[in-house]
Amino acid sequence: MTMTTCADICSPAEAEAISLYEAIGGRAAVTAAVDRFYRRMLADPALAAFFPNGVGARHRAYLVTILGEALGGPERYRGPDIASAHHGLGVSDAHFDRTAGHLAAALDELAVPGHLADRIVGIVAGLRPAVVTA
Repeated sequence: MTMTTCADICSPAEAEAISLYEAIGGRAAVTAAVDRFYRRMLADPALAAFFPNGVGARHRAYLVTILGEALGGPERYRGPDIASAHHGLGVSDAHFDRTAGHLAAALDELAVPGHLADRIVGIVAGLRPAVVTA
């Protein structure tokens, strides 16, 4: 799936006037990125163990919503507290870095322009203190 983004068709001034969420294509783009992201995570032996029963629809919906909100979309995350949800899982900095790499790769697969993908990964990196517990 190739996405057309505002960065492809808008002037720089127009691109600055819209949210990152809108610039990458809104909810459909976030959902596609989450689907590819989880596909990559479950295929990675170092990370798949965190999802022994796979990734259910609820978990996917939580990530779509929290990512959508973080990128300036209309979603409002009302799921479990991120720190509480990851407490005791033993997520290390190395796990977090691998996960960030899978997010970047998923965005690249969807042809999200590099400067937008870098901003998205940077936003997600802010969750490191809540997620890393080992």
